[in-house]
Amino acid sequence: MTRNTLKTTKIKTVLPPFVSRYQGWKVAGVDEVGRGPLVGAVVTAAVILDPERPISGLADSKKLSEKRREALFDQIIEHAAAWSLGRCEADEIDRLNIFQATMVAMKRAVSGLAIAPEHVLVDGNRCPRWSWASEAVVKGDSRVEAISAASIIAKVTRDREMLALEAEYPGYGFAQHKGYPTPVHLAALHELGATPHHRRSFRPVQEVIDRMEINPGSVAKDLIFSTDLFADSD
Repeated sequence: MTRNTLKTTKIKTVLPPFVSRYQGWKVAGVDEVGRGPLVGAVVTAAVILDPERPISGLADSKKLSEKRREALFDQIIEHAAAWSLGRCEADEIDRLNIFQATMVAMKRAVSGLAIAPEHVLVDGNRCPRWSWASEAVVKGDSRVEAISAASIIAKVTRDREMLALEAEYPGYGFAQHKGYPTPVHLAALHELGATPHHRRSFRPVQEVIDRMEINPGSVAKDLIFSTDLFADSD
C-alpha cells in the first residue's frame, strides 16, 4: 500500500494597512529589541517622524540587512522630529520579569522624547499603562513607518551594545548571536559561566549558575553605552 503524504502549506496572513484614529503628525512609534536574549538589556525606542523630512525605505528592522539598518539609523537620527531610547538592564529584568521590564523601558523611551507626543503607536498587541493616548499595532514594525524607525533605532543600538560586550567578555560570541540562546552561546555559557550581564532569571543561565555553584555578582562593570555608541553618528 502506498502511503500518500499530505503536505501542508502555511498560509501567510497579510494584514491590511494600518489606519490610526489619530491623524496628526505628533505620533510616536514605539518598538523593543531584546526580549529573548539571555544577556543584556531590553532596549526600546520611540520616534516621531517629521512629515517635512520623509525617510525612504523604512521597514521592519529584522527584514533589513545590517548595512541598510545602519544607513537608516543615521537618517532617522538626522531627520526625525524626535527620538529617544529606553531600557531595562538585566538586573531589572530579573526583578520585574521580561514583560514588565519591556513595558517600563517603553515608558522611559516615550518620556524621553523632546517633543511630547499626542498619540503613541506600540508594536504588538498591548500598550503599557501610561497617560498617553495610544494604540497597539500587531506587526506594527512593518505597517507603521514610525514604528519601523523605532525598531531600527532599538536594534542598531542593542547590536552595538553586544559588540561592546564581546570586547569586554570575549569567547561568548555576543557579536554574532547578539545574546540569543544559540548553540554557540549555550556552549560558551556552560564552559565559561555567566557574566554579570546575564539574566539570572532565565532558565539556561540559572541552570549554569546552579551547576557551577557560583554567584556572578549583582554589580556589573560599567559599560558606557549612552555616550560612545553615537560618537560617529553626527
